[in-house]
Amino acid sequence: MTKSESPRNWKRVVLKLSGEALAEPTGFGLSSDVLHTVATEIHEAREELGVDIAIVVGGGNFWRGLKGAGQGMDQAQADYMGMIATVMNGLALQDALERVGQHSRVMTAVEMPKVAEPYIRRRAERHLEKGRVVILAGGTGNPFFTTDTAAALRAAEIEADAILKGTHSGVDGVYTADPKIDPKATRFDRISHLDVINKGLKVMDSTAITFCMDNKIPIVVFDLLGEGNIKSILRGEQIGTLVG
Repeated sequence: MTKSESPRNWKRVVLKLSGEALAEPTGFGLSSDVLHTVATEIHEAREELGVDIAIVVGGGNFWRGLKGAGQGMDQAQADYMGMIATVMNGLALQDALERVGQHSRVMTAVEMPKVAEPYIRRRAERHLEKGRVVILAGGTGNPFFTTDTAAALRAAEIEADAILKGTHSGVDGVYTADPKIDPKATRFDRISHLDVINKGLKVMDSTAITFCMDNKIPIVVFDLLGEGNIKSILRGEQIGTLVG
């Protein structure tokens, strides 16, 4: 790792959160405890380390486009419903951040002027420069693309140094196999984008991984709910798996 690639030198990151990571234990809805914990972690990282933080949030705790398509719904229609779900999560996360004293803005690729700002790259960068956390909802604004791809795209657009992909359900990195199924699965400390693709490892979807590889964007896969993990990563500690 070169000096510029070290987490100690990262000045701007995109935090990718799945909707399920914010959900109740059932996997649906929203957990106020999880929202508070995540918001506190983000606020402390922003205040103590001065790193710009943008967040791309999914919507799987409310709706998944693939599920709708699997039930016979038009996939584009199902995906638009999923985009709306990400805005719901973004608003909830904004409320949690404001409660712990962190100024934030929700920006969405699907315009909803009554509840959030439209996503405009230069405006997002300006919010970050002013110390605000920017929550990027609505995916890419296009059907057929996941929020993983949205995270990769936004990271390139705002010139983020890395993507931090927070996992849930106790998985704390990238493993040789699913550790919840295979007890012999071992965790990688570091792996290349190309090896993730060639080994078929489920880190992010293949479009997102390929985009990150082409644009030289490192990804840290870590346990979102591990206490202090976000700050530890940004201090340069070995947490989770570094893809890059």
